[in-house]
Amino acid sequence: MQIGDRVRVKSAVIVYTHPDHRNQPFDICGTEGEVIDILKDWKGRVISPNYPYVVKFDKKFRVHMQDAELEQA
Repeated sequence: MQIGDRVRVKSAVIVYTHPDHRNQPFDICGTEGEVIDILKDWKGRVISPNYPYVVKFDKKFRVHMQDAELEQA
């Protein structure tokens, strides 16, 4: 996956940060969004984050995700 790719959440992912369901469990399985960043380095040093893909689903909702949770849309 690359920055700008459209992706879909393919597995059950429960989030508590969705703007319409704040502080409540909300499953985003099947939701489509766009990869806006892939975390690879921090201040010039190589890192290996657990959730390297930053996906933007709408104007207010962004989530860090793993490769196994996403598929091309």
